[in-house]
Amino acid sequence: MSKKRELDIAVLSDIHLGTYGCHAEEVVNYLKSIQPEVLVLNGDIIDIWQFNKRYWPKSHMAVLKEVMKIIARGTTVYYLTGNHDEMLRKFSDFSLGNFHLRDKVVLEMDGKQAWIFHGDIFDASMQHAKWLAKLGGAGYDLLILINSFVNWCLVRLGREKMSFSKKVKASVKGAVSFISDFERVAADLAIENNYDYVVCGHIHQAEIRKIQTDTGSVTYLNSGDWVESLTSLEYAHGEWSLYQYQPSEVEEKEEEPRRRRVKELSAKRSHDLMPA
Repeated sequence: MSKKRELDIAVLSDIHLGTYGCHAEEVVNYLKSIQPEVLVLNGDIIDIWQFNKRYWPKSHMAVLKEVMKIIARGTTVYYLTGNHDEMLRKFSDFSLGNFHLRDKVVLEMDGKQAWIFHGDIFDASMQHAKWLAKLGGAGYDLLILINSFVNWCLVRLGREKMSFSKKVKASVKGAVSFISDFERVAADLAIENNYDYVVCGHIHQAEIRKIQTDTGSVTYLNSGDWVESLTSLEYAHGEWSLYQYQPSEVEEKEEEPRRRRVKELSAKRSHDLMPA
């Protein structure tokens, strides 16, 4: 096994375990490749809205098992609730050892403070028309399922994959405006409370950028998702960075020891077959 990348903090959100669009195997590969001091699971990790006991593959359970291994290694893990796993909010002051279930958390690193929460509180549909948001969630899951089939066909034809939802977001002015408003509201509140960083999920739009307002400035960060973009936020050596999962960077490294073992076995068998 290749050496794990050491990080101060890793932030993942919007994994949506229990849905067809979840890339659980990629999440497991990523978690196996890192060794953070703090792991923040920033909401919508388990999609309770779309949860169906008939659909819970082994790969989805493997994500939870990998998180448990990380906890057992001594990493501090914060599970912050989101809208798709809001049922957990009634237990949001629960702690067990180095595992903490919260709605939000403030972390201090190198003398600066990061305010971390999922971000659904800024979504008007969540506050006033939750049934509409849930309907949209089901529609999004169906869109991802159809998109997966289309991409499977495109790959077989030697063409590039495409993202339906990203095209919709880019072409609909309302979606673009919503994302911009979301970022601005998060930034305004963070500046008002004297935080240096505000870290969200929810909108499936990975981002790191400085936001300047009339009252101050703050670094806005969004961890994206593990349905389409397969991104996370990482803090190490005094800097935040946006990580995007690349199979070649993780899976090939894990294959190397296996290839060596195969070669060693082949060599041993050849030796055993040689006449004495």
